[in-house]
Amino acid sequence: MAYKEVFRRVEKKYLVKKEQYEPFLEIVKEHMSPDSWGRSTIYNMYFDTPSHTMIRASLDKPVYKEKLRLRCYGKPNDDSTAFVEIKKKYRGVVYKRRISMTYREAMDFTCRGIPPERDSQIAHEIEWLLEFYDRISPAMILTYDRTAYFAKDDPELRITFDSELLSRDYDFDLSLGAYGKPLLPEGDCLMEIKIPDAMPLWLTHALDKYGIFPANFSKYGTAYTDIIKKEL
Repeated sequence: MAYKEVFRRVEKKYLVKKEQYEPFLEIVKEHMSPDSWGRSTIYNMYFDTPSHTMIRASLDKPVYKEKLRLRCYGKPNDDSTAFVEIKKKYRGVVYKRRISMTYREAMDFTCRGIPPERDSQIAHEIEWLLEFYDRISPAMILTYDRTAYFAKDDPELRITFDSELLSRDYDFDLSLGAYGKPLLPEGDCLMEIKIPDAMPLWLTHALDKYGIFPANFSKYGTAYTDIIKKEL
């Protein structure tokens, strides 16, 4: 089992139309290299209370917000590597703390209250979160295909493109595969720019050239809002 901490990273989100993607990507490739993961399908399971306390608070745009999720890279089996992650955001800066274990252990931890055998501060933080939010349980599954790049002159600068975004609020088992309701029009994608400091000039120019503007888009928030609209 391994542990990981990520501090102080600004994430900016952009919705990229199908016709913008290819020409913009050509500029990105001039300055960035593909991530070691290459193209992968990401499986996320978000946790919340029966009244969706966490996502409703997040949609109110508070100064501080947090989410708890279980993430796998690729469709998992019991022995696949999974990450249980607390994602916090304070004044626009993302703080991420996560712990890795097998998918079976992660499901035992988050869904059945069986803590991992190896003790750690991050595990204790996740346990506290599971106890603090009353009757927290799986609330949403989100899957998408991700292509990631990092800057050749600054590996801390990363750009990810997420396409084929699908959500479901049933069948809470990532090993069942990627299916559900699409969150974006066909061919569009969500781009996230993750920067430790200021955005480089070449990237600013490219965004302006193709008319790609920041978007207030939350995958879990959009999926939850779609469900509420359907129920009205």
